[in-house]
Amino acid sequence: MTGQAAERDRSPHNLSVKTTLEEEIERVESILSRVPSVCDDTSSELQRVAALDPHGGNSRNSFQRNGAISRLVSLVVRLREWAHRSLIEEEERPDSFLERFRGPEFRTAPSRRSNTQPDANGNNAKGIFKKKWDLFVVSPSDNAYYRWLFVIATAVLYNWFLVVARACFDKLQVGNYICWLVLDYLSDVVYIMDTCVRLRTGFLEQGLLVKDNVKLRDSYVRTLQFKLDVVSILPTDLAYISTGIHTPQLRFNRLLRFPRMFEFFDRTETRTNYPNIFRICNLVLYILVIIHWNACIYYAISKSLGLGSDTWVFPNISKPEYSSLTRTYVYCLYWSTLTLTTIGEMPAPVRDEEYLFVVFDFLVGVLIFATIVGNVGSMIANMNATRAEFQARIDAIKHYMHFRKVSKELETRVIKWFDYLWTNKKAVDEQEVLKNLPNKLRAEIAINVHLETLKKVRIFQDCEAGLLVELVLKLRPQVFSPGDYICRKGDIGKEMYIIKEGKLAVVADDGVTQYALLTAGSCFGEISILNIKGSKMGNRRTANIRSLGYSDLFCLSKDDLMEAVTEYPDAKTVLEERGREILIKEGLLDENAESGGMQKEDTEEKVERLESSLDILQTRFSRLLNEYTHTQQRLKQRITLLERQLNQTDCGAHANHDMDADAETGNETDTGPVAHTDGSPHRNSVQNEGKKPQN
Repeated sequence: MTGQAAERDRSPHNLSVKTTLEEEIERVESILSRVPSVCDDTSSELQRVAALDPHGGNSRNSFQRNGAISRLVSLVVRLREWAHRSLIEEEERPDSFLERFRGPEFRTAPSRRSNTQPDANGNNAKGIFKKKWDLFVVSPSDNAYYRWLFVIATAVLYNWFLVVARACFDKLQVGNYICWLVLDYLSDVVYIMDTCVRLRTGFLEQGLLVKDNVKLRDSYVRTLQFKLDVVSILPTDLAYISTGIHTPQLRFNRLLRFPRMFEFFDRTETRTNYPNIFRICNLVLYILVIIHWNACIYYAISKSLGLGSDTWVFPNISKPEYSSLTRTYVYCLYWSTLTLTTIGEMPAPVRDEEYLFVVFDFLVGVLIFATIVGNVGSMIANMNATRAEFQARIDAIKHYMHFRKVSKELETRVIKWFDYLWTNKKAVDEQEVLKNLPNKLRAEIAINVHLETLKKVRIFQDCEAGLLVELVLKLRPQVFSPGDYICRKGDIGKEMYIIKEGKLAVVADDGVTQYALLTAGSCFGEISILNIKGSKMGNRRTANIRSLGYSDLFCLSKDDLMEAVTEYPDAKTVLEERGREILIKEGLLDENAESGGMQKEDTEEKVERLESSLDILQTRFSRLLNEYTHTQQRLKQRITLLERQLNQTDCGAHANHDMDADAETGNETDTGPVAHTDGSPHRNSVQNEGKKPQN
């Protein structure tokens, strides 16, 4: 009884524990079924896990079991979150340095069209589909459009090669006609889809992509491409019903879709990183197409004249060596290649038709040969243009040093410097390459290329985006050889430098003792070009800086820096403070001095600025004077023209007045009314010839 009572006493507790465990398991499953967000942090997960055990301290079993399960849940949730974050490819966070320069990204404004409302039954699929189709516009600059051009170019090349070959070589058509039918109608489907894509291809109007259906349709329908597209998809193969399926000549209209293939080639040439190689491959493709077509035409002419009828046409296919399709096509291709390239001896023509065809082939061959030589020569020249230009610079400097009898040691240093430039791909003039781009794009390219260096420069980290653009566009790259002095103590400072790559040493006057080491991202030389108040050195260099190896630096001249910081006083203050700290550290600052500063300009600078302003004023005055002279000439011409018109008008008025006066005088000399036989009055028109009106 006691055991049963104890059993009864424990059963409710066990039941409560079991219920708690079941609830715990359900909560675990519900948590594990959730998909954690990427943005959820660990603390939020721990809070949810902690909420699983609100009564953890009520009983020992609950504390032991529920606490263990809570810890297990926490571990599982953390592992799941880690696995989920590792599987999802997160977008790369934008660099704060670039983000400050670029500003917020441009986002297209949402469409103002309202969503299609469902009907009474909730069926709005048709409206949604129509809305999506109305909003579907292909941009010519998108990658999807370029990939579609590849698809349509493949279909066009299929028709250019195989349709012509099947029309001439009967064995090729008859042997695999089912395969050709499938490929033909697949290409037709691609053509029809391409027409739909062309109807939805946008164009730029005032810099914005046009998405209006009417404008897109009208712009496409008015072009020659639309007419060619319509002709190319005409169902001419319906004539198979009367002629049979072995007449692929009916599909020659499919060849008219060639502008799309040329568009694909043009865009590929623009996108590829190896344009010269692509041009060569494109030229070879055109030559192969011409040779292929010429081979097909040769076989067709041979069939019409009779195979084996003379020595010029294709031999009779009854011979075993010429009976196979492969041998037939290879022989025709060989004949076409030799004829068009004019490099081989072939049997002479016999008939007049054969002579005319061979003459035409020779003319085409001459044009092909000239095209090959010219294009390949220009491509090779373009491929080696950079090397040739660089080699010409080296040869000119070598000739100069030899003419001036420069020492061998210095000549070797110069040659090694050029070799370093070419080996490390630094021989290209960046300013010359990027000169055709607008300043905004040039600055963005420069920042992206030299991002790691610019991020280490303190003056760039705190400056405004506008000043960053100004400074980046004014930076000039310079390369120094091992042992070169970038600046010497006491020299007049006209530039400041930023180290992009390499190591520089601050050395004593002996050039050996090193005080400090400058690495990538360091800048120096700004003290001598700032004219800081109280500087004991003025605009003189305060240290000797020497290159330990080959060093790649950015140079910013004094004039460019002054011009850039004129509109940015905060950046000017940052530079002054940094320079003042360095001068105080070296004991070269006289704090009691009141003159100087970046605002103070010496007489020479003022004179130069006045001269430049005077030049600008003279240029503007000359322009205004020319405009005034031109306007005066036009005004004189207009006045002269008006005078001529007035004179002509006055002369006409005087002539009309004289004619009216003569008419009145004549009326006065009339004899009066005379009765006609019909009774109507009539004036006598006879005048006295002896009497003349006196003026």
